[in-house]
Amino acid sequence: MIVCSVNNIEKVYGGNVIFQNLSLEIKEKQRVALVGRNGSGKTTLLRLIAGEEIPDSGQIHWKRRLVIGYLSQIPEYKNAETVKDVLRSAFSSLMQIEDKLKQTEKKMATEENNEHIQTLIAEYGILQDQFSINGGYEIESNIEKIAHGLNIQDLLQRPFSTLSGGEKTKVGLGLMLLQQSDMLLLDEPTNHLDLMAVEWLGQFLQTYQGTVVIISHDRYFLDEVTNKVIDLEDGELSTYHTNFSGFVKEKEEKLLREFMAYEEQQKKIKKMKEAIKRLRDWANRANPPNASLHRRARNMERAIERMEKINRPVIHPAKMKLSMEMSDRSGSDVIKLTDVSKCFAGRILLEQVNLLLQYQERAAIVGENGTGKSTLIKLILKQLDPSNGAVSIGSNVKFGYLSQQIFAGIEQETVIEVFREEVAVTEGEARAILARFMFYGYDVFRHVSQLSGGERMRLRLAQLMYQDINVLLLDEPTNHLDIESREVLEEALSDFKGTILAVSHDRYFLNKLFHKIYWIESKKLYTFEGDYNWAKKKITEMREIPARRTDKPQLTTNSNNRKQMNKNSEKAEIDALEKRIIEIEEALLRTDDLVRLQELYQEKETLENKWEAMCNQL
Repeated sequence: MIVCSVNNIEKVYGGNVIFQNLSLEIKEKQRVALVGRNGSGKTTLLRLIAGEEIPDSGQIHWKRRLVIGYLSQIPEYKNAETVKDVLRSAFSSLMQIEDKLKQTEKKMATEENNEHIQTLIAEYGILQDQFSINGGYEIESNIEKIAHGLNIQDLLQRPFSTLSGGEKTKVGLGLMLLQQSDMLLLDEPTNHLDLMAVEWLGQFLQTYQGTVVIISHDRYFLDEVTNKVIDLEDGELSTYHTNFSGFVKEKEEKLLREFMAYEEQQKKIKKMKEAIKRLRDWANRANPPNASLHRRARNMERAIERMEKINRPVIHPAKMKLSMEMSDRSGSDVIKLTDVSKCFAGRILLEQVNLLLQYQERAAIVGENGTGKSTLIKLILKQLDPSNGAVSIGSNVKFGYLSQQIFAGIEQETVIEVFREEVAVTEGEARAILARFMFYGYDVFRHVSQLSGGERMRLRLAQLMYQDINVLLLDEPTNHLDIESREVLEEALSDFKGTILAVSHDRYFLNKLFHKIYWIESKKLYTFEGDYNWAKKKITEMREIPARRTDKPQLTTNSNNRKQMNKNSEKAEIDALEKRIIEIEEALLRTDDLVRLQELYQEKETLENKWEAMCNQL
């Protein structure tokens, strides 16, 4: 069944036509990837499908009573106080039933008329059935499951307004998943997720029962999740019924077929034009001129005019041109960390880290968000000092650093001004270089503050390409880049003759370029000689070792074990409280004794207050 039908829509911004005459159909349970270059109009199309914007012409039809969950790149929830309030808003109808239950309980506790009590008990029973059948008692466990999967447990009690853009995106994603919408529309859902959360989300969406439409540049993620690809290119849509890898192959084959058809038509037209020229030449040589030959020539011209011309397909569209030259080589030992620890406000983030990166090695740092990946880079750059241990940089090391916060704080400076601050060239030379990074014409005079994340990344890469460097430190270099730009970056890094250390959550990027993985886990740094898939296998085996141990328990228990035991004990007590509260609610329905009703209500109120306090402490 079709859940959304888009018919000949057009959208114009500021006199610029984004696209026109676009049509597509999205069916139940399809998992669709919406792909295309940055700026092609993917986000605009997704907002139109979500009903956030209205097309300038054409129509969009949705299935009746379709519930749509739309995740923008940085969502806002102005009425929510805490993150948990945002997530609980997914259950607004159940919250209303819960409020009615509490109001009915209060009435039962104070009502003295036996007939009225019977009426209230009947109302309470109906409300409780609705609450239970619709999952009211699973609200907290569902929130905990999603928070754990997205690694946002520590954010639950924080005010939503104080979160970063990435944290807001993760919370918005959590809300979408809790709402169990009929159709999920996700705009770059993996951009601010760590590797573990990306993998968890992929597994979640694979079993999701609704329809999913995703904009993403994460190639592994699209392969795992999607079974249909809609390609938006040059204002036109092409549909492929396959995953992303299948789409790449099918698109290449389609382009090849189109190019061959174009070449055949051009050959045919060329031969016809040559024939026309000969016929006219023969006709004019005759004395008198041969009118019949002229008519044949004119008929062939009309045949060419009536012919439906095949446009020349763009086999190699304009791409960022990137190549990184290494300056003089560094020493053999490039970066060395010895027993390095780092604390913030008395909290240990990294403990006894040992790292050795040598000349021409390519290594990547992975781990969950908040484990200290970016901190490790800042320690190497001497932007932070270690709390303990030593950081040594080898001889003749010249760093090129790409941070996540690119050009933060720059407001009025233009693209060309920022570029020339780092690269000493004339204005003409700068414009020629920037054109290779797809800043054409007057684009070079745009303010940096107006650039998108992908454009900022391209500008920073342009600077790095023309700097004197032999070691690249890259913090999430593929963020905001479209797939074609990622491929160009991968090619350039493959050809770079120096040393590379990168932080990334792009599994395709990691597996293609890096054969040494530093994995941060529980404040420690583990080294694996292999790609990401190998490292993941080994770290999984390490995690499973404690569970397989059959040794007798030690007499002394460390603080971490004690904390875990306490946490498990608290969860068990919460479960017991929930069970007792349900028993009391059932007893409330069975008794007609006013005194007993009041006792049960008071006990329930006491237990609910205790349950809520314990949940907030976890």
